[in-house]
Amino acid sequence: MATVVLLRHGRTTANAEGGLAGRRPVELDDTGRAQAQAVGARLAQVPWAQVVSSPLVRCRQTLALALPAVTPAVDEGLVECGYGEWEGQPLRSLAKQPLWRVVQEHPSAAVFPGGEAMAAVAARAVTAVRHWNAVVDAEQGSDALWLACTHGDVIKAIVADALGLHLDLFQRIVADPASLTVIRYTTTRPFLLRLNDTGADLTGLVVAKRGRGRRRGRPSESDAPVGGGAGAGGGEPSR
Repeated sequence: MATVVLLRHGRTTANAEGGLAGRRPVELDDTGRAQAQAVGARLAQVPWAQVVSSPLVRCRQTLALALPAVTPAVDEGLVECGYGEWEGQPLRSLAKQPLWRVVQEHPSAAVFPGGEAMAAVAARAVTAVRHWNAVVDAEQGSDALWLACTHGDVIKAIVADALGLHLDLFQRIVADPASLTVIRYTTTRPFLLRLNDTGADLTGLVVAKRGRGRRRGRPSESDAPVGGGAGAGGGEPSR
């Protein structure tokens, strides 16, 4: 069957400020636009059988910069998680909420107030990918490649499904802005070929030094950033 390349959108103004964008119409910042153009040089080397996008502006902007000659199909199944009342809030503040620990440790049980259940996000995202994979496979053949531009938590959920992991383990997966994750589907099982591939050198793995101690309300170092975070370069305002 066909192979999907999952592209996370470039960094947004919300990512850079340490906030949770959710489904708000936040746009790429300067770094995000540069990321989209850079990944575009890599994507241009591939003959895409299909390009599909989340309906949110940050994904459409990413594709417009990365593949300006392509008009993507839009699929609501790839939209960001509906974080409800959490949307627009700083991650520092959200880390004080009791639900934060559920999202970190038992996300399959997480239901965002006024929003979506994480399990529902995973189900509709996997369904969307499987649908497009079947369409591409039927129309273009099993060697075809197609591209889906979507969001951090959505990509993590799709990867967890491909690896046969329970959703409660998906916070162990990372999908940075403008990263590529590649999954090849077959008749018996998916194969994860690449994960969080940014094409960058290893300096992005160096963690910036911080002051000693942990301030109250700040996410711990083992917490996964809800929404996907700002990537290896960071995005929390300087202190």
